Amino acid sequence: MSHENATMDQLPVLISNATLVNEGRQQQADVLIQQGRIERIDNQISAPANAEIIDAQGQYLLPGMIDDQVHFREPGLDQKGNLKTESAAAVAGGITSFMEMPNTQPPTTTHEALAEKYQRAVGRCTGNYAFYFGATNDNIEAIRSLDPNQAAGIKVFMGASTGNMLVDRAETLEQIFRDAPCLVATHCEDTPSIQHNLRLAKEKYGVMIPASAHPEIRDVEACYRSSSMAVALAKEHGTRLHVLHLTTAKELSLFEAGPIAGKQITAEACVHHLYFSQDDYATLGNQIKCNPAIKTSDDRAALIRALVDEKLDIIATDHAPHLWVEKSSSDYLQAAAGLPLVQHAMPLALELVHQGHLSLEAVVAKTSHNVAQRYQVKERGYLREGYWADLILVDMNQPWTVNSEDLMYRCGWSPLKGRTFQSRINRTWVNGYPVWDGQNHSGRYPGIALEFQR
Repeated sequence: MSHENATMDQLPVLISNATLVNEGRQQQADVLIQQGRIERIDNQISAPANAEIIDAQGQYLLPGMIDDQVHFREPGLDQKGNLKTESAAAVAGGITSFMEMPNTQPPTTTHEALAEKYQRAVGRCTGNYAFYFGATNDNIEAIRSLDPNQAAGIKVFMGASTGNMLVDRAETLEQIFRDAPCLVATHCEDTPSIQHNLRLAKEKYGVMIPASAHPEIRDVEACYRSSSMAVALAKEHGTRLHVLHLTTAKELSLFEAGPIAGKQITAEACVHHLYFSQDDYATLGNQIKCNPAIKTSDDRAALIRALVDEKLDIIATDHAPHLWVEKSSSDYLQAAAGLPLVQHAMPLALELVHQGHLSLEAVVAKTSHNVAQRYQVKERGYLREGYWADLILVDMNQPWTVNSEDLMYRCGWSPLKGRTFQSRINRTWVNGYPVWDGQNHSGRYPGIALEFQR
């Protein structure tokens, strides 16, 4: 779907009486959407004759979340999820744009595979999309010749991963960090450390390793060794580095506090690492097995403090659906690692507001503004006149409980079943189109490729 025909059949929308949350402040204002974009932000806008008028009294209008880390499983693993199903679930969770990871089958490690992913997405995504280019031990020439505006970034698995996507040669890592034409995003876990810890776990537990051992196997040191290497390489080569899904208090010492503007090296936390702790393995077991592992409540508290102190710049999901049969195994070694999360992304993030940890303005910065700024996304991530109308309308005081019947994930399950959230996404717009009304998906798929200004 081109930018031009994405807006041909749209009627204007006037959102009145909303509390806008944007760029560090709140204000009461009306927002007029025309031709897919925010036409005007002002007090008491008069509606065009054919406009849909939405009275948003008592609700908050936010820029939609830009999730910089999802696994939608297409191509090759479509039984778990695909671009159509998971992007539909995402808008229900307040995500209007996503950046999808390269460890599919085949992996997105060639220019041809990247182009094929973009082709697959046309007309099938509810939200806007971009795709990462995956690094391997032997595709440095493809990385060097990549158009920096054609990928979300270069994804480097500096730890255990799927197939050929573990980059563990020192010379290759040096070349990637030196020559990458755009941002490098890293998954940081040290494979030799993990393998050593797994041997110890087998000696301790035998064949029945409990899920609670996962953070012992993928422990603090495994994370720190890898992330400290990534930061050192980035400092040596001047790389624009973004370290994905931090999980430990120790790693936070590697990052500078302060606003994201001007930072060469940034980092993020994911919603499940901010919500769950090691204590939850007792009830959820392998349902919350993920890489890197959910760790202690002290680590979780440190991550939240780092969001407040601006050592952590972004909140993401790392949405990674697996079939229930792959997750429900009592055998730790057989259970897949990853959680489906996008349908509950902003409600999870907004719990930090209800818990008194973050302001609503800070959550908007971490889920939208900072992502747009870090990835140099064009005309998205803010409530600004002329920007694309990627918006969510939130009731901050409308409790609801996750139940199986409402799940939109293709995998059909969630570790959040039975959990109650205080905030509800009542409406979502993508490129000005209403795609979620609080209960139902619209049946539209207006997402287009994200554009970057690099």
